[in-house]
Amino acid sequence: MSNRSWFYASNGQQQGPYPEAQLRDLITRGTIGADTLVWTEGMSGWQRAGEIPGLVPGRSAPPSVSHPGAPPPAATGDYGGDYSGGALSADLPIWSLLGRTLLLVIGMLLVIPAPWTSTAFYRWIVSRLYVPGRPNMGFTGQPLDIWYVFIAIGVLTYLGSADLYYLQYLSIPVQAVLSWMIIRWIASNLSSNGQPLPIAFNGSALGYVGWQVLLYVSFITIIGWAWVITAWMRWICRNIEGTHREVIFLASGLEVLWRSIVFGVACIFIIPIPWVLRWYANWYLSQFALADRKV
Repeated sequence: MSNRSWFYASNGQQQGPYPEAQLRDLITRGTIGADTLVWTEGMSGWQRAGEIPGLVPGRSAPPSVSHPGAPPPAATGDYGGDYSGGALSADLPIWSLLGRTLLLVIGMLLVIPAPWTSTAFYRWIVSRLYVPGRPNMGFTGQPLDIWYVFIAIGVLTYLGSADLYYLQYLSIPVQAVLSWMIIRWIASNLSSNGQPLPIAFNGSALGYVGWQVLLYVSFITIIGWAWVITAWMRWICRNIEGTHREVIFLASGLEVLWRSIVFGVACIFIIPIPWVLRWYANWYLSQFALADRKV
């Protein structure tokens, strides 16, 4: 029997690690079913337990575990029936990610190019994304769709650094509303195999502002912001509609905390930035997964 440690997802949260013997016991007792998302070292992303040969009794699906670091194979087929779950993953080349991130930041600092640099960044990221059952992901948004939003964010960046005490706090809810508009725009412009996806983000602007304010307040606790971000991501996922599967966020607050700290500390030394940026981005994207909606 393997000595690997396993994790599984339950109610949008990651559980584990568990020795394989204990995992099999959970399967026997019905705590983990064939549709439960699981992960262990050597797998490129989260997968259903029933898709892993020999893990769930009575299941003999072909192997779908790939080598570490390799992206999962793109799914094929039409959109009429296959809505199996699984984690998202991305193929983000180190230098391409660094270059496009720098271009995104420069565009925001210069304000005027922001709509073009931001749209180009989203288009590139989405094209590198692997979504189970949705091959050849694309982003169809155009720079001038909501150009005023990106211009406003760029202007607010300078206001936030100005010595205007009350204006800085006033900009927090404004920035939240602008970010909310961007999320709605991104969701409504996703495509697969060249066909638009009927996806929409229907979370309220007021709710989004509330989470943004809570995030700022949580910094008083030093570490509480990590749990706020985790809960915020789950709220966003619950408000994504138009898909036959629900989107879930798997990471725990502790995982967000220590990875963010490692990322921040590494960035202080400058040289590790390209590698930790890719490490953090790949991990964060892999924490979003698709699962069959509960009836």
